[in-house]
Amino acid sequence: MKVALIQEWLTVIGGSENVFKEIASLFPEADIYTLVARDETIKSLGLGRHKVTTSFIQNLPFAKTKYRNYLPLFPLAIEQFDLSSYDLIISSSHAVAKGVLTHSGQVHVCYCHSPMRYAWDLYHQYIREAGLDTGLKGFFVKLVLHRIRQWDIASTNRVDHFISNSNYIGKRIKKIYNRESTTIYPNVAVEDFEICLAREDFYLTCSRLVPYKKIDLIVKAFNGMPDKKLIVIGDGPDFKKIKNLAADNIVMMGYQPFDVLKRHLSTAKAFVFAAEEDFGILPVEAQACGTPVIAYGKGGVTETVIENKTGVYFSEQTAASIIDAVNRFENNITLFSPVEIAQHASLFSSQHFRNQLINYLRGILPQNLIS
Repeated sequence: MKVALIQEWLTVIGGSENVFKEIASLFPEADIYTLVARDETIKSLGLGRHKVTTSFIQNLPFAKTKYRNYLPLFPLAIEQFDLSSYDLIISSSHAVAKGVLTHSGQVHVCYCHSPMRYAWDLYHQYIREAGLDTGLKGFFVKLVLHRIRQWDIASTNRVDHFISNSNYIGKRIKKIYNRESTTIYPNVAVEDFEICLAREDFYLTCSRLVPYKKIDLIVKAFNGMPDKKLIVIGDGPDFKKIKNLAADNIVMMGYQPFDVLKRHLSTAKAFVFAAEEDFGILPVEAQACGTPVIAYGKGGVTETVIENKTGVYFSEQTAASIIDAVNRFENNITLFSPVEIAQHASLFSSQHFRNQLINYLRGILPQNLIS
């Protein structure tokens, strides 16, 4: 069986790249296609550079760092890959990877992290926050995204089977593409964390400090609970604004290396998460440490956190709702067993992901394609 693997870009390592790494581990002889790549990222993912083919975007100015500026060219670029000789094509897609050209003698499986957020669900938010509501530049961007949406729908027919990274994304796939999908949760490096039974008297949140992560709401909530300590790990464009909001019981640590993050995840009383995410890796990492999660009860986190067993939910993205959830957590703190929380997190391990994916492929592929 000849296999091709498609990923939008291999320039930094994030959640989708780690999923792609596990997919590639199942098919070590597969060829890899991506719009743009950095050699150090390929090496870090354990992929062979000789196996990776990039698009013409790779050779455009500043492509390795400013590739998103070439969004209007993405559909054209992804369609230039000649995959006609492959039996199985697996795309890892959150933008255009699923749009590779295929023919009737091939099987194309798309692991969909999400339909293109900035073209669909977050379109109006993206336009507003980028200051593109009016003006010539705004008109051009709106026109590009309109055409991207048209292409995105048309290219859906090139996929034979969709895998969603959560039931939440499965609903989005159904709404936008009118296609059914099977959920296989993405791999989380739970093996990199250990349970710590000795807890310290602080709450933790960690994120890139951008508006949709809602770290400002968490800070405002803890401003209203001066007897409770909050530690914030992460940097980003909103750092100064959020730091100016923070009262004396809140520590803004900025960016920290993994060992510092791990230590705080392991010893926090609870991890607070206020974003509406497609999946949410950090809440799973916190649970791998045996740490309960206090989370906004929408999005993928509702599939990874069990109410009153591994965490509690708050129903609104408001400071008052967070305060209520913290108080409910403290009133029922004996419900949360670090050992049971960590056991639950093991369901999202890399090995579990690989097992689920290979079993899924065995179920949908002709017997002559996979053993």
